[in-house]
Amino acid sequence: MDNLPLPKAIENFIAATNAHDANALTALFADGATVRDDGKTYAGEAEIREWIQGHLINPQIVITPTSFADDRLVASGDGDFPGGPLSFAFVFGVRDDQVTDLAIDPV
Repeated sequence: MDNLPLPKAIENFIAATNAHDANALTALFADGATVRDDGKTYAGEAEIREWIQGHLINPQIVITPTSFADDRLVASGDGDFPGGPLSFAFVFGVRDDQVTDLAIDPV
């Protein structure tokens, strides 16, 4: 991550995910933010907090970035889930160092 220049919000997302810090992750999302992952959309703080706990914290996800361009982070994700590590594309919307929307798809 040190040699891959990233916007501050995305650096913070990776750091909080890898530290398994649900509160820091939740704080990164702006009011009205949305997350699309696994074919579902999570909107608002309560749903995003639930998504964070179930998809990032409980499986102890660790994200290793491989590339970044045009708000699209490609990263390896590993954790307590079958078949890992897997590659994912994280497409971020960012405003004022907060995530306004996030879409995650397998690569």
